[in-house]
Amino acid sequence: MSTTLTEQERWIHRYHPAPDDDVSLVCFPHAGGSASYFRPLAGALAGRTDVLPLQYPGRQDRRSEPPIGSITGLADEILTVLESLPKRRLVLFGHSMGACVAFEVARRIEQRSSIELIGLVASGRTAPPKLRNSSVHLKDDDGIIAEIRRLNGTDSQLLHDDDIVRMILPTLRGDYTAVGTYTFEPGPKLRCPVSVLVGESDPQVSVDEARDWRHVTDGEFTLRTFPGGHFYLNDQQAQVVRALTEDLARFRIPAGGRPGV
Repeated sequence: MSTTLTEQERWIHRYHPAPDDDVSLVCFPHAGGSASYFRPLAGALAGRTDVLPLQYPGRQDRRSEPPIGSITGLADEILTVLESLPKRRLVLFGHSMGACVAFEVARRIEQRSSIELIGLVASGRTAPPKLRNSSVHLKDDDGIIAEIRRLNGTDSQLLHDDDIVRMILPTLRGDYTAVGTYTFEPGPKLRCPVSVLVGESDPQVSVDEARDWRHVTDGEFTLRTFPGGHFYLNDQQAQVVRALTEDLARFRIPAGGRPGV
């Protein structure tokens, strides 16, 4: 019996499928992150929406594949996968690096795809036109490990295991290369609404920088802050779920329209 995965199965991990829902929440992980980071979120939203966490190459079940060291390259690959889904409406939710990838996918959808994009949620990231310069990818291995310890995105105890460090460093370097070499290309503003979530003490993005996302869309803009740093999501899951539930309900209703249309 063949166990070959389809492209959809390689890229999308459905932990709590909801095939009857006409709206799907596509989740884009942070640098070094994987689809499983969104497993708790998928569980919390089970029965309310179809959550589709993405698995980038180079991690977990895709660890034998080289990471894609380009934000635009990731966006191109992901767009192809999303276009293979059954026709439904999508909301894109990206954290940190994932917010940049989600933004680029949103641009591609609105410019050249038949996918119906109804909203973008960006978390823990400065707005694309005003991205901070990042040179983490130019650091040595110790420098990259110090960076992820600083952001508290990975259990520090794991970083003392040489086997684990050797396993994750190529992926981390590939992801940080994607972030560090990304250049925003001016173009039309998004038409869909944009919601932004940010930790009040995030060292990567201030609340004012998060507010700059309002300039990337002609649609409705919402900003919410949460106690915590870059990975505020870990400690504020209930509040994040509440915010996403509100966004999903709002996005389902077009301006001047009716629910479900």
